[in-house]
Amino acid sequence: MRVLSDVHQSDRYPLNWPDQPDEWLSGASLLGAWVAEMGGHLVGHVSLSSCGRGDLAPDLWSARNGASKELTAMVSRLFVAPQARGHGIGALLVGRAAEEARRQGLHPLLDVVASDTAAATLYEKLGWERIATVEQRWSPSQLVAIHCYAAAL
Repeated sequence: MRVLSDVHQSDRYPLNWPDQPDEWLSGASLLGAWVAEMGGHLVGHVSLSSCGRGDLAPDLWSARNGASKELTAMVSRLFVAPQARGHGIGALLVGRAAEEARRQGLHPLLDVVASDTAAATLYEKLGWERIATVEQRWSPSQLVAIHCYAAAL
């Protein structure tokens, strides 16, 4: 939780701090999760989940490809400690989650808040395709622009 808290203070990720951060990291639809260590310290995290309520990319990908959204998995909860950036950890974590999705016969997708330009830059550098930008209402007073990405085929 310390690394997640550091990332939230530095980058505002997650945009809204969860009431129960441990549950936020280990959601019910979890297919896998990985951490990165550097110098014996935890410095990053990523998870892979079945598509769920609120995920935007699966419906868009399914409509575009004529395939069931059940054939997708969401790469999510990616964060790297501010002091550990610049070492390729984010790319390694995303690659590991995408590899596991494909191993399970699923196409990796992800949603990212459009204001997180560093994340969007990373995904595009890794060859992920932005399939849409959609506004999503998170609360009566919060409308958020979300970029939806699909891993390259």
